[in-house]
Amino acid sequence: MSAPAERAAVPGSYRPALRAGVLVGGPLYDGPATVHLVKDTGTGHAFKAGPREAFLLARMDGTRALDELGTEYAAVHGKRLGEAQWRQLLALLGTRGLLDGAPRPAADPVAPAEPRTLWRGTLRLVADADATTARLHRMVRPLLHPAALVPLLLLVLALETALVLRAGEALDATWALFRNPVLLVAAATLLWLSTALHELAHGVVARHYGGTVAEIGLRWRLPVVIMYCTVDNYPYLPTRWARIATAVAGAVMNLLFLLPFGALWLLAPPDDATRDACAALVLLGTVQALAMLIPLPPLDGYQIAGQLTRTLGLFTASRTYLGLALRRDAAARAYPAPARRAYLAYPAAVLLVLAGTGLALWAAARHLLTGS
Repeated sequence: MSAPAERAAVPGSYRPALRAGVLVGGPLYDGPATVHLVKDTGTGHAFKAGPREAFLLARMDGTRALDELGTEYAAVHGKRLGEAQWRQLLALLGTRGLLDGAPRPAADPVAPAEPRTLWRGTLRLVADADATTARLHRMVRPLLHPAALVPLLLLVLALETALVLRAGEALDATWALFRNPVLLVAAATLLWLSTALHELAHGVVARHYGGTVAEIGLRWRLPVVIMYCTVDNYPYLPTRWARIATAVAGAVMNLLFLLPFGALWLLAPPDDATRDACAALVLLGTVQALAMLIPLPPLDGYQIAGQLTRTLGLFTASRTYLGLALRRDAAARAYPAPARRAYLAYPAAVLLVLAGTGLALWAAARHLLTGS
């Protein structure tokens, strides 16, 4: 179905349909504005749309005529669109290639690959990351059912409770680990494997909710070598819960990875050295997982905070709003009430998390230095 010409009269019976692969996200606060993210997966083009435009885009599925769309729009927004407004909207969508049958613009140029050297670079590990993730998803899908996932999470909670109760023992074991090069290398290798599983978990859970994984590979900035997994359409996953679950999946995977080592530490250590090594690994792995949940960019916790508050660019927008509010600028009153609450709560939450982190580090240092 092609878009009508810009200057021709738009018949009320015309049934506009978005091209397959055009994604429309939910509402997000972007400073004082409310926006929806729109992306054409065929070209990679993405832009922001206002709530009124997004209302219409979400209903352009080829089953509704313009008259029907106009009636639905008027019922929600209080007035119908005029002929000129319809022409302008359809012309814009046609120019962007978003309407079915309209000429599609050229795809975004592929950014040149970063030169790969011994010291820094990236390396794709699989040719088709989405197909690889789909196979992994089929293998572990039963574990994503609540009947399997809830008991696993309860085991994680039990392990973390034991870690808190026996924190002194775990700290002593960790200090001993750092003085044993062989065990330290083994622990570092296991933690790197946990990091790789962390990235794959993001992709598998995104796939579970209909997401697409664009790339799986290695990135190195020596001496650091990490695995990465890029979810192409994360902002467009069907629900906010799906996006939060995808963001938190990596940290949950890190904690699940620790369960067998926690069992060896707490239940059946074959010898003292193994017990201490497992205790240290549980502590270091927990720190690794929780560090990813700190709500600062680019960590997973920042993505979660953005989804919880329904905001876009939370860090920058919060800083901007705080500056306006502290200066008592009239522009601060233009922000919707939920956005104001989010932009005030976010820095408070960050300070609380950082204060808790500092307190935990102080307690750990005090124990190691004084033994109390």
